[in-house]
Amino acid sequence: MDIFFPIQWFADILSYSWIGLGKETYIGSATNFFIYDIIKIGILLLLINYLMAIVRYYFPMEKVRDILTKRRWYGLDYLLAALLGVITPFCSCSSIPLFIGFVGAGIPLGVTFSFLIASPLINEASLYLFPTMFGMKVTLIYNLIGIGVAILGGMLIHHLKLDKYVKQELLNIKTKEEVEKELGEKSPPIKELLLFWWKEGLNISKQVFPYVILGVAIGALIHGFVPTTFVEKYLSSTEWWAVPLAVVLGAPLYANSISVIPVMEALIGKGVPLGTALAFMTSIVTISIPEMLILRKVMRWQLLAIFTAITITGIIIMGYILNTILF
Repeated sequence: MDIFFPIQWFADILSYSWIGLGKETYIGSATNFFIYDIIKIGILLLLINYLMAIVRYYFPMEKVRDILTKRRWYGLDYLLAALLGVITPFCSCSSIPLFIGFVGAGIPLGVTFSFLIASPLINEASLYLFPTMFGMKVTLIYNLIGIGVAILGGMLIHHLKLDKYVKQELLNIKTKEEVEKELGEKSPPIKELLLFWWKEGLNISKQVFPYVILGVAIGALIHGFVPTTFVEKYLSSTEWWAVPLAVVLGAPLYANSISVIPVMEALIGKGVPLGTALAFMTSIVTISIPEMLILRKVMRWQLLAIFTAITITGIIIMGYILNTILF
């Protein structure tokens, strides 16, 4: 069951019944998408920042961070973060609030990036639709490579020590001692704490939300727009450059994995190799323009460029492997 169904229901009522836009029209679809994503990401942003403020108060996150950075089973934390990304029903933009919460709670940056990479990369389409569409072999290869890219990407970011490129002013959720000092008493009553946590979460959300609006607005304008004929013309080739080109063509577009599936099926039916088609789909749902705009608010361009390069490289490798195995 889609946990965001009530939001979609409200967006449908608002855009198609109250405003009166046509469901099959471009402006109707774009408006519906904008309303749905703004509400969904806004709620996630508020909720996660609020919960992380509570977690930060009650749990010694510095100790958690030490455990994760001085671990006995190397790589397990990256694997767990990637698996969390797999099971969360978030698109690329919706994953960002949880990413902010993780970093603000003291979780190592590399581990949080494993989640951020895996969440849109291993999506509901790859888990539920691929087995019937392409078989279990393709499904397993795609998902295993996706998890591998998330784990290795997170490890690389950790070893490059890129924490300085995260905008700390958005992630300074106060510790228990800092909260008690600000409230002026030891063990404040729960009523005061609830209000304080709300203000903390709201403050971070207010700083990020204008970028959410901008990103979702751009996403709404280009949502579902895939020039199938143009893409088909250039991606049908079996030359080495077809997979990188698929990523370049897909990156400026924006859609969720479910809406891209019919386009991908049409491309495969026209002779586009499966690995190339999957690279095209994955770039659309993973490295979208809206996601880059929102992430730019919470990190500096150096870190954003490295994250994008890692993700693009992983998608290209995935495309090459699938093309090699299946053809």
